[in-house]
Amino acid sequence: MAELVLVTGAAGNMGRMLRRGLQRPLRLIDSAPDEGCAQASVTDLDAMRTAMRGATAVVHLAGITEEDSWERIVNVNVNGTRTVLEAARLEGVTQVVLASSNHAAGFQERGPAELPADVRARPDTYYGFSKAASESLGALYHDRFGMNVVCLRIGTCYEKPFDVRGLSTWLSPGDAVRLVDAALDARGFGIVWGVSDNTRRWWSLEEGREIGYVPQDDAERFAAEMEAKAAGDAAADLGRRYVGGFFCALPLGERPAG
Repeated sequence: MAELVLVTGAAGNMGRMLRRGLQRPLRLIDSAPDEGCAQASVTDLDAMRTAMRGATAVVHLAGITEEDSWERIVNVNVNGTRTVLEAARLEGVTQVVLASSNHAAGFQERGPAELPADVRARPDTYYGFSKAASESLGALYHDRFGMNVVCLRIGTCYEKPFDVRGLSTWLSPGDAVRLVDAALDARGFGIVWGVSDNTRRWWSLEEGREIGYVPQDDAERFAAEMEAKAAGDAAADLGRRYVGGFFCALPLGERPAG
């Protein structure tokens, strides 16, 4: 069977990075209309089964990417992930890459050693909980059905960091592509930090290296700019202490203003 990778949430930030850089045949879907994407909801099992047919792997990026109400988070992020996994099982797609988040372990604290990628979940928000739940669903589908599932605890995945925390947590666009490409060939079940090889990184890259991820970028070139922005910013201290940074202080269930 010719390789074909289904990407959910392909109109989003990371989805666009993969569309530009991932050198594999892609099938693109998103709930929002976007050129090159079929429109479908990840909560619709029939639509997901249709999208999955003929694919050999799925990269599941779709979902709410910030704090929101419990009802919306559970419906889109938890039920959506379960629907994608079930559709993959029913259609014989055995390679799954799940976009988890560092916020699944947001209340983990910095210590003297690098923090392992599979450190236990300590979510910082309802959003973080949904990502921890998605990791558990991935483990369930691996253990029951033998599917290969890699969960990516993604850090700050943008063109550049936007605060001092990002000097530690940044995942560059190029490294995002390299990470997903490696995860698409991984076997078994695993959790990997989605982070570049940053000078100030305190999340482990060992688990990523084990699946063939070799990051090439470092956020340190943005250090002067980000440190200047951090002056007098109390949220910067949260980012130095906790995985989840300022998410650890967000009101539960409230969508960010703007």
